[in-house]
Amino acid sequence: MDFIRIGDKIINKAKLWAQIEKILDLRVKGVSQQEAARQMSLDRAFISRLESLGEVRKGHRIAVIGFPIKNREELLKMLEKEGVEFSLILSEEERWAFVREPSGLDLFNKVMELTAELHRFDCLVVLASNKRIKLFQSLFNNEVVGVEIGQSPIEEDKIVEIEQVQKLIQTLKEVGKQGG
Repeated sequence: MDFIRIGDKIINKAKLWAQIEKILDLRVKGVSQQEAARQMSLDRAFISRLESLGEVRKGHRIAVIGFPIKNREELLKMLEKEGVEFSLILSEEERWAFVREPSGLDLFNKVMELTAELHRFDCLVVLASNKRIKLFQSLFNNEVVGVEIGQSPIEEDKIVEIEQVQKLIQTLKEVGKQGG
């Protein structure tokens, strides 16, 4: 057991961490701050302050999908630097491998999982052909921002202007901070 002394109190750190984990588990499951506080016999303000202590980012969540991209490594580095939470950047070869390798059922499951994942984001940036951008816009009710890299069908890797995409990401993040 890991105990610490604060004044005349002995604190069990393991017990404290277990309670914090329980609070966070409730919140992750969608339980409101008020309900989590009630279940744990705490004030709602405490739950709010606890979340604020660990908060890394607020609001606008951005995902980026792009294919077929020639300078994908450079693009991925920039997206990571900008704090983009999800990116799927494929070359033409990787795009074909994505659809060829799995069985029909496995491919269907992968596509459904990817679709569900992308619905969690406020904004989806799509770097693709005009046809693919329109497809993403019809599938997702979150904001879809298209950056056309060519007319469909695109059958070779395309170079994306990293600075242009970076400015777009920064603008979207700024708009997200402003709440709209």
